[in-house]
Amino acid sequence: MTISYNWLHDYLPVTIDPERLSKLLTSVGLEVESLERYESLKGGLQGLVIGEVLAAEKHPNADKLTVTKVNIGSGEPLQIVCGAPNVAAGQKVVVATVGTTIYPKKGDPLTMKIAKIRGVESYGMICAEDEIGLSDDHAGIMVLPADVKVGIPAAEYFKPYTDWIYEIGLTPNRMDAMSHRGVARDVCAYLSYHDNQNLTVKALATDNFKVENTSLPIAVTIENTNACQRYSGVSISGVTVKESPQWLQDKLRAIGQRPINNIVDITNYVLHETGQPLHAFDADKITGKKVLVKNLPEGTPFVTLDEKERKLSAEDLMICNGNSEGMCIAGVFGGQHSGVTASTKNLFLESAWFNPIDIRKTSFRHGLRTDAATRFEKNVDISNTVNVLKRAALLIKELGGGEIASDVVDVYPNPVQQPQVQLKYSFLRKLSGKSYPADAVKKILVSLGFEIVKESADDVVATAPFSKPDIHLPADIVEEIMRIDGLDNVEIPKAITISPSVEPNRGKHVYREKMSDYLVGLGFNEIFTNSITNATYFDETELSTAVKLLNNLSADHNIMRPSMLQTGLEAIAHNLNRKNNDLRFFEFGKTYSTQGPGKYSEHEHVCLYITGQVQEDAWKGKGTASDIFYLKGVVARILQLTGISKAAFASVTAENNLVNSLQVTVNKDVIATLGQVTPQELKRFDIKQPVMYADLDFELMLKYISANSIKAKELPRQLPVRRDLAMVVPKSLPFADVENTVKKVKLDKLQSIQLFDIFESEKLGADKKSLAVSFTFLDEEKTPTDKDIDGMMNKIMNALETNLQAEIRK
Repeated sequence: MTISYNWLHDYLPVTIDPERLSKLLTSVGLEVESLERYESLKGGLQGLVIGEVLAAEKHPNADKLTVTKVNIGSGEPLQIVCGAPNVAAGQKVVVATVGTTIYPKKGDPLTMKIAKIRGVESYGMICAEDEIGLSDDHAGIMVLPADVKVGIPAAEYFKPYTDWIYEIGLTPNRMDAMSHRGVARDVCAYLSYHDNQNLTVKALATDNFKVENTSLPIAVTIENTNACQRYSGVSISGVTVKESPQWLQDKLRAIGQRPINNIVDITNYVLHETGQPLHAFDADKITGKKVLVKNLPEGTPFVTLDEKERKLSAEDLMICNGNSEGMCIAGVFGGQHSGVTASTKNLFLESAWFNPIDIRKTSFRHGLRTDAATRFEKNVDISNTVNVLKRAALLIKELGGGEIASDVVDVYPNPVQQPQVQLKYSFLRKLSGKSYPADAVKKILVSLGFEIVKESADDVVATAPFSKPDIHLPADIVEEIMRIDGLDNVEIPKAITISPSVEPNRGKHVYREKMSDYLVGLGFNEIFTNSITNATYFDETELSTAVKLLNNLSADHNIMRPSMLQTGLEAIAHNLNRKNNDLRFFEFGKTYSTQGPGKYSEHEHVCLYITGQVQEDAWKGKGTASDIFYLKGVVARILQLTGISKAAFASVTAENNLVNSLQVTVNKDVIATLGQVTPQELKRFDIKQPVMYADLDFELMLKYISANSIKAKELPRQLPVRRDLAMVVPKSLPFADVENTVKKVKLDKLQSIQLFDIFESEKLGADKKSLAVSFTFLDEEKTPTDKDIDGMMNKIMNALETNLQAEIRK
C-alpha cells in the first residue's frame, strides 16, 4: 500500500514530521517498509536561479557561441558562454551557477564548474527545458516572461511537486487502511490517545451536493443480491473530458498512478482517498437507460478495456445495460464499448459493494489484478457508497463541468447490521498482559469509529464501524486497543507464572527431535514448504479428494497439498537453479484430503529428498552419487532408531510418481514409500538430475513406536562369529527374497545378514548372478562351536536351495 505524506495531511488536523509519522504508523500495525523522497523534477531545481541577460556578444573564437553577461540578483553579473541560437540581451532565463547540479531529461546529472570554452571562461550555464528536466525541448534556452523577478530561486517560480512516499506492509485484515483517509483515522486515534487531544479526520466535502435536474434518470436492478448487496449511482450531464489539473496529476504520479483524463483520474483519486472503487460509464451508451447487475451464461464473449475478448464464467458478476449486454466485469475491469472517451458528454457514476469472494474468483480467473479488485476482495465499507459517490460527483463538476442530472439511485435490498461485541476487561488484561483503564478503552474505541452501546465496571459493549468488517470477536477489539496504545508499549512482566501439565503426546516431539538430529548428522537440511500448492501439479484422481480453497491467495496456490512431493521438488528446483546441486532435505509436514463437504482430514509425514552426490569428489577418490540404495539405508536406520524392528521392504512397480520404488510394511501397514522420482514429474519442475524421495507415515510410525518400548541391556561378553556364503541365483531375484527366506528359518542366534558382493558372468549361465552374503551369529551365553555354526548354516543353505532354487557355491 502506497501512502503520500502530503495527501495524508489533507485529512489530518495537525502536521506531523515525516520521521515521526513513519514510527507512528509502524507502532499502530501499519508497518512502514520504506520511506522515500518524491520529486516531480529530480533535484527539485535546487541551486537554479532566475537571471537576466544584460549583454550578448559573439564569441571571438567560435561562430556558434555567444558570450553573455547575466544578472542573477546578487554580486557581479556572471560571464557565461552559451551555445543556444536564441540567446539575446534582455531575456529572463534560468541559470545554473557554479556548484549547482542539474538533472537533464536524458543522460546523467551534471555539476557546474568554472570552464574555459575556446579561451573564454564561463561561470555557469543558461538552461534549456530538457537540461533541467522540464520537458524534451532542446530548441534553445528557456525564455521566461519579462515580469519574472530576477534572483528568485527557480523552484519558487516553477513550484515542482515534492512529497514523502510511504510503502506500508498491510496484513490481509486491514482493509480499513487501504486508503489515505483510513490511515489518517489511525493516526488521529493514536494522537488523541497519546497526546491527550480530540482529533478526528476531516469530513468528506459533500455538503454542496444537490440534484440540479432529472433529465438523465437511469434505473438500477440487482438480480444477484448475494454478489452485489448495494449499488449506488448518479448521472452527470454536460461534462468535458480533458486533461486533469496539475495538482491532481501530481498526487496520482506521486503514488505511482498514471494520469489519463479528468474523469478517470477523479475515480482513481477517490479510490485512494476513501478505499471505495468507482466506475464511470458513458451514459449515452447505456441501452434502455437501465443498469442490470446480473450473471451472464457460461462462455459469453466480452471485450474489456484492453481490447481483449474474454469468455465469461457463469459465476462472473456483470454490469449490463437494458438489453442484458455486458458493460463491465463488476468490480474488476471495464468494457471497451461503454467506457469514458474524449467525446463523452454524459456520465453514469457507479459506487457499489460487491462480494469479496466473487470478485477474487473473477479477478484470478481472468488474470485481472486491478486496484478496484484488490480492494473489493478485501471488503469495502458498505455504508459509505453514497457519500463517496457524492464526493466524486462534486469533483467531476469542479474539474469537468456539467450538472447533476438525476437523483441518487441507491439499491440496498438487505441492509447489513453492524456487529456488537462485548469485551470483558479481565479478558483484555489476560490477552494483552496490561491493565487498561476503562476511560482509555472507551477513548480508543470511539476514536476508531466504534459506538459504545453499554458499559459497566466489568465490561464494555461496542458496535463495530462498517469500515472494519473484520471485527467480530472480543480478541479483535483487544487488537485494536493494543495497536493504538502501541505494540511497543506492552509491558514485559517481572515474573511469568505457568501451570505445569503433562503433555499427552510428548513422545511425538521426542521422536521427531531424535529423527531430526540423526538426519542433520547425516548432512540433511530441514526445510519448511507451503501447505498450499498448485492444483496443476496433480491428476484428476488426486484432485477428486483434494481440499480446494474458496478464496485462494493466488492462482498458483489454490489447494491444500494432497502430497508433499511437489512442494519439496519446488525447493529442489529453487536450489538447483542457484547451482546448489548436491542436496539432502527432510521435512515434517501434513497432507490434506476430503471425502465431501465438512469431511476433512490431515495426515502427518516425514519426507526425505536427495539429489546429486552424497559424497563429494576428493583426493582419495571419486564421489558417490545418490541412489535408491542410499535412501533405503537412511530409511532403515530411521526405523531402527525409533525401535520399529519388524519392517519389511518390498519392491513395487510404481507408486506416487516414483520408479524403482519400495514399500515398507509393518504388519501389512504401509509405513513408508521410497524411490526415484519419475522423469515426467521432474520435467514439470525443470529438474534435469535424478531425485530420490521417501515418504514416511509419521502417524503410523508413532503407533508402532508406542507399541514397542526400547530397552537397554548389557553388552554381550561373547564375540560374534561371521560366515560367508556365495550362491548362484536368477538375475531377476531381488536380495529381499534372500533376506525373507533366511528370516523364515527363525534362527535366534542369527544377528544380521549383509550382501557384500554381486558377480555376473556368462560363465555362471544365462540370466544368472552370484551373490556373496555374510551372516553374523552371536550366542550371548557361550561361545558357539563350529558344529553349532555349521548346523545353522546348513539350515540356511537348505532353505535357499529349496525355496529359491539357489545353487550354493562350495
